[in-house]
Amino acid sequence: GVMKPVQVARPNKVVTLTTTFDVFVDLPWDQRGAHLSRNLEAIGELVDDSVRKPVESLEALVAAIAAKLMEKHPYATDGEVWAKADYFLEKMTPMGRPSLESYKLVARANARRGKRVEVRKSIGVEVLGMTACPCAMETIREGNPAYASLKGVPIITHNQRNRTSLGVEEPEGFDIEADDLVAIVESSMSAPTFEVLKRPDEGRLVEEAHARPRFVEDVVREVLGRVLQKYRDLPDHAIVKVKSDSEESIHKHNAVAQRVATLGELRAP
Repeated sequence: GVMKPVQVARPNKVVTLTTTFDVFVDLPWDQRGAHLSRNLEAIGELVDDSVRKPVESLEALVAAIAAKLMEKHPYATDGEVWAKADYFLEKMTPMGRPSLESYKLVARANARRGKRVEVRKSIGVEVLGMTACPCAMETIREGNPAYASLKGVPIITHNQRNRTSLGVEEPEGFDIEADDLVAIVESSMSAPTFEVLKRPDEGRLVEEAHARPRFVEDVVREVLGRVLQKYRDLPDHAIVKVKSDSEESIHKHNAVAQRVATLGELRAP
């Protein structure tokens, strides 16, 4: 829960991200507590320096913090750093109206001490969209003679607000853009959502969602398929994490689907 401003260098501009950090180290059995001030020092030294010299990415910053934790905690064998920041992109509504939309940017790094300290980092996003239920759509179609002749045509169903997160491990030498991850997730839902919609936008958006009814499991499958297409050059050992949570409109509970796998596992026939 440590909040700091982070300056990130992007092409032709510098972006300021209000970022929340969570940092962890493990303890040997014979040590009662960690030196918590060292965690804050590790964050402060690197983040404060980013104000003067912007970092190349949020995931590069958390990787540097994780390595710094190992320096400051010589008794620790593992360190972990999470960072989450609000992120904005300009999008176009279905009828072509520009709209500034919010997303969550999530970076993670894990450091492990062996013969040397090894750090693995990942970058991810959290996207809010919508899904339309395929099950209710088919049940209504089959139970109403008026809809029986409309096979293949989207009809009424119930909707969910869907929150999907995607994280992709970023090995050294590779660069993964958050904008691309947002596009992958949004295109895997029934439809995106927008802050401001006029009536023509609303109609087109609902029509779009009903034309692509998706179970929460479908969203995860779609995300994974698009990741495989987009990142063919990433090594097999890179880990992908997808979690999709649909806030049900006709139930008091939510539906959740999740998959964690290496790209090698996903590529296997």
